[in-house]
Amino acid sequence: MSTLSSASTLAQVQAAYDDNASYAEDASVSKCKTFITACRLLLRRMPARSVHGGRGSGEEVETTVGLIQTEMREAQSWLAGNDTTGTGAGGVRHYDFSGYRD
Repeated sequence: MSTLSSASTLAQVQAAYDDNASYAEDASVSKCKTFITACRLLLRRMPARSVHGGRGSGEEVETTVGLIQTEMREAQSWLAGNDTTGTGAGGVRHYDFSGYRD
């Protein structure tokens, strides 16, 4: 069960994103799943653009939605090749036929 939910604050989701971004280095399927969940929640909760105080006279914040989407796709791809628990795609095998005719 995920540690993130609708009750998680934005700060908790952002922390989970940061804390679990090392899923590949740690070879952790669990961290990867949490990272993907954090990506989904960030995409849902964060506006692409936010303006405070009016155009040009206030603060503008732009979220890189494309970056989060790319990170999520990469994590999903990594998970598909590394999850052997049977809950994900897992079990990807790469055969080498380079010496087949030798």
